[in-house]
Amino acid sequence: MGGARDVGWVAAGLVLAAGACYCFYKLTRGRRRGGRQLRLRPSRSAEDLTSGSYDDTLNAEQVQKLLYLLESTEDPVIIERALVTLGNNAAFSANQIVIRELGGIPIVGSKINNPNQSIKEKALNALNNLSVNVENQIKIKVYVSQVCEDVIAGPLNSAVQLAGLRLLTNMTVTNDHQDMLSSYITDLFHVLVTGNGSTKVQVLKLLLNLSENPAMTDRLLDAQVDSSFLSLLDGHVPKEILLRALTLLQNITNCLNEEHRLAAQPTFPEGSLFSLLYGKECAQKMKALVHHHDADVKEKLLQLFPPHGATVTLCMSAPLPLSKGICSCSTGTATLPQEGPCSSSSDEILCSQGHQPLRRAVIPKPPPDTTSVA
Repeated sequence: MGGARDVGWVAAGLVLAAGACYCFYKLTRGRRRGGRQLRLRPSRSAEDLTSGSYDDTLNAEQVQKLLYLLESTEDPVIIERALVTLGNNAAFSANQIVIRELGGIPIVGSKINNPNQSIKEKALNALNNLSVNVENQIKIKVYVSQVCEDVIAGPLNSAVQLAGLRLLTNMTVTNDHQDMLSSYITDLFHVLVTGNGSTKVQVLKLLLNLSENPAMTDRLLDAQVDSSFLSLLDGHVPKEILLRALTLLQNITNCLNEEHRLAAQPTFPEGSLFSLLYGKECAQKMKALVHHHDADVKEKLLQLFPPHGATVTLCMSAPLPLSKGICSCSTGTATLPQEGPCSSSSDEILCSQGHQPLRRAVIPKPPPDTTSVA
């Protein structure tokens, strides 16, 4: 009896051991299978990548996990964190390529439709970093029209508006996609004149990109712009705004001169940017800036206009003299520091084909500044 009992205990022990082994086998096999099935699914580690403490550059596998997480979750907190992480990593050129090749641009781009303004801003920031890569711009350009609409119709001076303006600025660094903004130029000038300092600077950066492209010159000059635009040329305006406004005038003038159009007095409608930039009020503001205290502003004026007392060559398309002290010049619009005719000489030489005779004129030196200095 004792031997039989012992045999029974041994058999029971073997059964229990076999069951334990089988359970362990199923458990480990299930994990391996689960690992294969969840390779592209969001795991805890994917969410960990969105934590603020994770500062390392992501590898391709981690980027893939984040993109899946971004596409599959509806949690606004996780979406925002994932966009921030992707946006930060998109600042690295290698990851700009990885995110594109993994199909990440449409996933990020879809989030600019999110009603959550913070998510929309983070998506625009991520697209902005991705847009540094020229190949990425080909995929991002499908969002340009919507971004323009959001910038114009969205809350003035908001984080979303600034993020959209930064993206549009990056997208217009080259001439490739600038024509997509043609129908929004008048509205962009409205944002410029109504926005605060940060908004003004960002809109001017965008307009400066456009102004360097001769193909965009007419579209800029034809835009209807409120006369308050000229207040950007006042001497008390912050330097970062004033210099950019002067550079905008310089770029447009250079483009016109390259095609010898300024001397031919091109026609644009009343209230257009052209009528503001080349009108009497703008000329008066240029005269006032001659005495500006900042050296960079003075240098910009010298680039725009010939120095006082210098002899300049004028290509006139109308009989002399011109009133109000404004002359069409081969290097821009020369503004006299006093009222009166432009030309002090009747000497004429041949002008380039298609233009009126050249005349030489001396721009008088202004009277000394009598402002007292404490």
